[in-house]
Amino acid sequence: MKINNKIKSLLAMGVMAFAIAMPATAAKWDDKMSPEEVEAVLDKKFIEGKYSPKGADSCLMCHRKGEGVMDIFKGPHGDMTSSKGPMAGLQCEACHGPMGKHNRGGKEPMITFGPESSLSPEKQNSVCMSCHQDDERMNWNGGHHDNADVACADCHNIHAAKDPVLEKQTEVEVCTNCHTRQKADLHKRSAHPMKWAEMTCSDCHNPHGTLTDADLNKPSINESCYECHAEKRGPKLWEHAPVTENCADCHNPHGSVNDSMLKTRAPQLCQQCHASAHSGQPLFGNTSVGGEVGNNAYTGGRSCLNCHSQVHGSNHPSGKLLQR
Repeated sequence: MKINNKIKSLLAMGVMAFAIAMPATAAKWDDKMSPEEVEAVLDKKFIEGKYSPKGADSCLMCHRKGEGVMDIFKGPHGDMTSSKGPMAGLQCEACHGPMGKHNRGGKEPMITFGPESSLSPEKQNSVCMSCHQDDERMNWNGGHHDNADVACADCHNIHAAKDPVLEKQTEVEVCTNCHTRQKADLHKRSAHPMKWAEMTCSDCHNPHGTLTDADLNKPSINESCYECHAEKRGPKLWEHAPVTENCADCHNPHGSVNDSMLKTRAPQLCQQCHASAHSGQPLFGNTSVGGEVGNNAYTGGRSCLNCHSQVHGSNHPSGKLLQR
């Protein structure tokens, strides 16, 4: 009799342990509530402020077997020793909001992130920006990504040991999920070494916004280029106007099918400004002398650069025509 009671007791304990270990299947409130209703419930929960006294322990009773949930403890947001991270305060509820009655079957809404969230990107981002408000993000509001309704969670993954967009090897892959035109350009024959992760998008751009047209880290395109191409900075004795104005007048910084990432090959590129250069001269295809490719200074060799080799400017006393 005592043995049977002992067996029953062990079986009961086993069932309870199994129930705790099994992941809870929370109800999808999005199927029953509109986004406006979800936001209204969340606003009410914040006013009531009914946080769990056990913090993350309450959440992990159900969510610890969820895909990627435990990975947060491998990254900075789950660092238990940091005084600045969410684990030092409200833990999971610092981002996902007060538990309230959510632990009673998972029917009460919580703040969720990512493309499947019923919350607007603005609402999601307000949670992140409550902590991440610094000089690098001071231009987020009204920036390109903000205006495009991009949520922080569209690019960042904090439930990971390493956030892919913050890793040099994977940053470009994350950015080009949306910027597909640039993805095509960087695989062209002449491009910056981004596909080998020797450069990343953030070397030139600040995705959180700046005061420049393309969210550049530097005040202008030229200043950005000079960070690496310092020899092109000048000032030169003889300047070439497009060079001092904007490198992108001639180059596509994300890649091109032409040499040196030129938008168009010479002479077509040069003739966009120098439309009547050398008109009437025999070696430039206007007579039978230059009518053949081999005899034409425009089509042979490096075209205009056969003579005007110093297109980025010259310091030679006789370099007015950028020939030396």
